[in-house]
Amino acid sequence: MEFTITFVKIFLWGIYLMSPVMIVMLVIIMFIGLVVGRIESWTKFDSLYWAFITALTIGYGDMKPTKKRSRMLSILLGTLGIMLTGILVGITVESSSSTFKMHVSPSQIHQIKLSVD
Repeated sequence: MEFTITFVKIFLWGIYLMSPVMIVMLVIIMFIGLVVGRIESWTKFDSLYWAFITALTIGYGDMKPTKKRSRMLSILLGTLGIMLTGILVGITVESSSSTFKMHVSPSQIHQIKLSVD
């Protein structure tokens, strides 16, 4: 349980430190979604739905831009989404790596390697 608590603390600290960057990225994603929605004549809800589905690279395909400007903006939106996801993955990997180093001694790692071999 102590391992999990340490992981959550380090993870939340990483989120806190990167929150300005992530908030700016989320605002840009929302803005691009609303611009594309206006170009495509979608409702605001549909525009934001499309923006986050696209940015998170889920892409159900139920809504897609048909105009050239919208498609160009969707490329930017997808790139921002990949960057945002990469930041979250990086924070998670660093949190788990740091927690592992704090709670597992080098002798335990050596024993794990020997038992696997």
